[in-house]
Amino acid sequence: MMVKKVLVVGGGIGGQSVAIALRQAGVEVDINEIQSEYNVYGVGIIQQANALRALDAIGVAEEAMRRGSPYPMVKLCLAHGHQIGSAGTPPIGKFPSHNGISRRTLHDILFEKCQEVGVNYRMGYTVDSLFDNGEQVEIGFSNGEKASYDLVIGADGIHSKIRGMLFGEFKPQYVGLSVWRYPLKRPENLDTGYIYFGKKSKVGVIPMSEDSIYIFLNSAEGADNPIIPEDELVPRLKAYMQEFPNPMVQGLIDQIVDPALVNYRPLEVLKLPAPWHKGRVVIIGDAAHATIPQLGSGAALAIEDAVVLVEELQKNESPQQAFENFMERRFNRCMMVVEASETLGQWEVLEYSGQALPEGANMGALMGKTTMALTQDI
Repeated sequence: MMVKKVLVVGGGIGGQSVAIALRQAGVEVDINEIQSEYNVYGVGIIQQANALRALDAIGVAEEAMRRGSPYPMVKLCLAHGHQIGSAGTPPIGKFPSHNGISRRTLHDILFEKCQEVGVNYRMGYTVDSLFDNGEQVEIGFSNGEKASYDLVIGADGIHSKIRGMLFGEFKPQYVGLSVWRYPLKRPENLDTGYIYFGKKSKVGVIPMSEDSIYIFLNSAEGADNPIIPEDELVPRLKAYMQEFPNPMVQGLIDQIVDPALVNYRPLEVLKLPAPWHKGRVVIIGDAAHATIPQLGSGAALAIEDAVVLVEELQKNESPQQAFENFMERRFNRCMMVVEASETLGQWEVLEYSGQALPEGANMGALMGKTTMALTQDI
């Protein structure tokens, strides 16, 4: 590989994954992270088999399963508990259909691996300027430092600064839905993940470890994306959960007491048109293709991006050729997930507002078709 030194902007799941893969290929890597110390936003995360396969390529899948909670296909149920189907990728080789894990734990696993392989962190400041001279990318940091790199990888999320520097402004689109998450003690009899479908929301119960779970609840809070005051978070989440008269959900309601633990987030998508690269700079993860969590695949796509990008950089002397091959392998797959998730979200908005779904709309079929496609080689 001609590339010797790379800057990764953004130290989240995609950024740390690509940094690990680059170090394992012998490349010097700096991660530039605007936070001065990590305070990971989020509660839990669903890793389907394809995400575990990608994590295995950078050597951390076993640890993710050890610290998380592997589980089989998710049971899809009506509000009162009657099962109507199942969802998720079938197992891929040694990887189960799913692994549930705390987002913080996954972040810690990636951070520890970065330390082990020798990634250098530049914490607490950001990129102020970027100049690609054709041979290298010259970076000016907000703390006054300057440095040059063979390549820059923008992994700085849905509001990516690097994307803006490269392609101008692309605004995420609010989809009319929000997600609520809350960590809870694991019920003794929980055998897998569950999703219950109600008329005004859906709720998922997802294992995270031997003794913990989290719930997610999808709701439509309105087209104007209202801010919800902190003192309303707990009562509103509990009110939504009353719609599900099954023992599993009802047994969790009393545990929801702390507004600081309610993770409430309006859902947005972003689709950066191809190509996601310019000169010696390339965009990956949510910075290029932010999806809503209807298929639980946002982080998985970022990890896959990391693995594929470094594979192509190892195969090709020219970064340009590597980037083009990367786009060929990633664009359609990522857009399939973003667009299927968006369609599921649109159907949910219709359902929650009491409107009829389009003719032929079938949530289970679309989920099944898309998750099966994700088992294909990347």
